[in-house]
Amino acid sequence: MEVSMLGAAAKAFSLMFDSWTLLMLGIGVIMGLVLGIIPGIGGLAGTALLLPFTFSMDPIAAMALLLGLGATTSTGDPIPAVLFGVPGGAGSAATVLDGLPMAKRGEASRALSASYMSSLLGGLFGAALMGVTIPILRPIMLYIGSPELLAFSVLGISFVATLSGNAPLRGLAAAALGIMVAMIGSDPQTGTLRYTFDTLYLWEGAPLTSIVLGLFALPELADLAISRTAISGDLAKTDKSGMVQGAKDCFKHWWLILRCSWIGAALGAVPGIGGAVVDWVAYGHAARTEKGASQTFGTGDVRGVIASESANNAKEGGALVPTVAFGVPGSAGMAILLGAFMIHGLVPGPDMLSKNLHITYSMVWSIALANILGAGLCYLFSEQFAKLATLRYTLILPSVLGIIYIGAFQGSRNWGDLWTLLIFGLLGWTMKQLKWPRPPLILGLVLGDIIERYLFISIQRYGVSWFARPIVLGIFAISLFGLLRPLLQDLRREGGVSGMLSGYGAPQFKPQHVMHVFMLIVFGYLLWEASSWNFSAKIVPSIVGSLGFAFVAISLLNEVSRREDTSVPDLRKEAKNEVEKKIHMDIDSDTGHLPVSTVARRGVIFFGWLLAFMASMATIGLIPTVPLFVVLYMRLEGPEPWKLVVPQAIGLTVFIWFLFDQLLTIPWPPTYFGTWFPALKAFIPSV
Repeated sequence: MEVSMLGAAAKAFSLMFDSWTLLMLGIGVIMGLVLGIIPGIGGLAGTALLLPFTFSMDPIAAMALLLGLGATTSTGDPIPAVLFGVPGGAGSAATVLDGLPMAKRGEASRALSASYMSSLLGGLFGAALMGVTIPILRPIMLYIGSPELLAFSVLGISFVATLSGNAPLRGLAAAALGIMVAMIGSDPQTGTLRYTFDTLYLWEGAPLTSIVLGLFALPELADLAISRTAISGDLAKTDKSGMVQGAKDCFKHWWLILRCSWIGAALGAVPGIGGAVVDWVAYGHAARTEKGASQTFGTGDVRGVIASESANNAKEGGALVPTVAFGVPGSAGMAILLGAFMIHGLVPGPDMLSKNLHITYSMVWSIALANILGAGLCYLFSEQFAKLATLRYTLILPSVLGIIYIGAFQGSRNWGDLWTLLIFGLLGWTMKQLKWPRPPLILGLVLGDIIERYLFISIQRYGVSWFARPIVLGIFAISLFGLLRPLLQDLRREGGVSGMLSGYGAPQFKPQHVMHVFMLIVFGYLLWEASSWNFSAKIVPSIVGSLGFAFVAISLLNEVSRREDTSVPDLRKEAKNEVEKKIHMDIDSDTGHLPVSTVARRGVIFFGWLLAFMASMATIGLIPTVPLFVVLYMRLEGPEPWKLVVPQAIGLTVFIWFLFDQLLTIPWPPTYFGTWFPALKAFIPSV
């Protein structure tokens, strides 16, 4: 077997250097980078677009084209995440936490370089892991059932404790809210419609893309509009020295890259976990294990960028394992790849590990070469990308907002996607202003539905015996320790239970506690709504909702009643305050220097622009709205000179028309004139 493996790998390597195959790989890489840079689009649309073009290709060239796109989408993701705080995809949301603060202090080049290099190394590791383990992982993968998948999901949820930073109760409440949002839609067990509010749009659940862009993209753009500055005014480090430093950082922290790449590849190989959670798990692992991470993560630590991006790119190699070995796609992109298998007469399973082994290894080489080529192209243009962070906000916001609306519309291509974007954008901005951690909400949203589904499947198939399976017990033990670790640290710091329970007085409510009240109302309503459902449909929402309500109530009680201990010497107070400020696993707002009234007024103006954008879309359509919005925003907010306004309005409109309308043929949202004009034409034939 070893000789045949080496021979197949060598044969595949030589076939990859055919000129036609390399050309297809290069086209796929370029498309992957472009789609990765555009927020919300991702590689799924591009893979589906390219699939028909592979009909007449040989299998190796076809796989090179498709995998070249799929493997490098994650390489382009960190560009908008670092420069604007806008995740290129759900898998790069964790990169924002440290990448954007680095860009704000003039280290955009360093952050981008670190993301490219860690993506390259993570992608290579994922490809190597696939090449080595595919022949030997088959019996292991066959052993993994729904209980093990449930345990892996619970392990992911346990990272909430780390991602909550110095506000564990707020983080747990946010995670509970995320799980409740994941319950939206038709219950798979009973068919009960949960939290759909009598709208057909929510029957399939809330769209992840719109929620991620709302929670992480709009709040950063809102702060940029409120502060009315460039992202970074420091040009000193946006040069080649920053690029070199970022690469050095990756080789300095090679052990972190190796660990996070393993996490990404392993989770990528587990069907159903999804790429949206891989970067958070790797980020949480780094925050727990890296020396001094508690003081620096979330403030612009390059290790946070490295951890997220190395795992994000390694997942592609991992996702290929179940796809090739069992025909079970490890991701949505791999499901489309299975379609390419069928087109070319390839059958996943034993044939791909025997007579078609050279094709399997061509996929390994495709991922490896695509990562090298993609990182090289990013390095080539990275210095120019970094300079975008120094532009005035009036030059950045109109274009980025237009692209974000298109990206959000990809959720289900429904008007509801745009309302979801706006609602969660307002929620995310409020959470950021009041220091409620947003990452736990996303983690709960991604894993909540998975946990419920595998829990019911495990109970139906195994009864209660599944709990005694060795892997399940081991993973549950690790998860429990992860959840309890912050509590144990607080007990040790406060001097035990008696210390934690002391220092309470009469309640003193402050304006920032309005978020607690809002969360209590939300959980209360969700529990009331679930009370009339079938038992199987309401059991999980009732438990999670009750826990979320309790977490918020305890957090509110603690914040309004806890008093500063005046008997503590100043040095101890300073040390305690320093401990309390250790971690805030989210981006701090840049508007703290402004009066609250100014922040509120400018925030209303920003979200008013978003409503105006949507109103114009509903009236005349998205493409005509884009130049109108660019012109009005740049002239009224700047005012920018016409020599900058006109080219940007025309260029952005042409780009959107060509890529999204002509190439991707996106069906745009219906408009008022679009429905009114045909009716008028039918009524008056001469029109």
